[in-house]
Amino acid sequence: MNLGPAELMIILVIALVLFGGKKLPGLARSLGEAQNEFRKGVEGTGSEPAATVPAEPRAVAPEE
Repeated sequence: MNLGPAELMIILVIALVLFGGKKLPGLARSLGEAQNEFRKGVEGTGSEPAATVPAEPRAVAPEE
């Protein structure tokens, strides 16, 4: 997906109209933090072994 300058301007204008000028910096900050957390999670899955939790035996109801 390749966005040019015209498409980016349209998206920014729509965001400005929807959220207003006061909320945009906070929205951009929270999106950036979410992206960083996602990247940390993706990078961490391949390098660390998954924690294994032993399965507990389930109680099975007797058949009638």
